Amino acid sequence: MGASRRATGVLVAVAFVTLLVASPATLATGSVTVPMKDKGADTFYVDVHVEGVGVSDYLVDTGAGYMTINEDVLALLQAREQAIYIRRLRGIMADGSTRVVPVYRIGSISIGGVCRIDDVEAAVFPGASRSLLGLSALRKAAPLMFSIEPPLLQMTNCAAPGLPKVDDTTQAPTSLMPRTREIVRSGE
Repeated sequence: MGASRRATGVLVAVAFVTLLVASPATLATGSVTVPMKDKGADTFYVDVHVEGVGVSDYLVDTGAGYMTINEDVLALLQAREQAIYIRRLRGIMADGSTRVVPVYRIGSISIGGVCRIDDVEAAVFPGASRSLLGLSALRKAAPLMFSIEPPLLQMTNCAAPGLPKVDDTTQAPTSLMPRTREIVRSGE
C-alpha cells in the first residue's frame, strides 16, 4: 500500500508541475530568445512588430537611451491614433551633432514575435532614418542577455503576444530607472 501511495503522490506532483510549466502565466513571463541578424559592421537586427505599422528590422542598440522610429512610422501610428506625444528631447546623433526630437508613447511592440512590450517611449528622427531598438524598450524586457556568438537576444520580462503581463508591478516607472549612456538626453 505504501508503494501505491508514493506512486499517486508522484503522479500528482508531475501533474502539478506540468500545469505550472504549461500555464500562460508562466509562458508569458518566462525567458524568450530571439535570433538576431548579423548584417556586418558589428550590427545586429531583430524583427520588431509595431502595433498598427507591421514588422521591420530594428538595429539592437544598447547604447541608445530610446527606441527610435522615423517620421513615416509616426505618421502611420498617428493615423491609427496609436502614438501619444510625451515631450521633446535633445538627441545626440551618430555624428556628434545635436537635434531636438519629439518622444511619443507607442501602445505595443513585439520583438521577434515572442516578446510583447507595452507603452514604449520612442524618439522620432527625421525622414526615413533607420529604427533602433534602444533601452526604453529593452529595459522593459530586462533582465536580458545580448549574445554575439551566436547572435541572440534573450529577454525575461515579456508578455507573449496576445497575453497580458502577469505582474507589471515588478517594473519601475521609466522616470525612476537609472540612466546609462544615452543617445538622447533631456533638454529644452
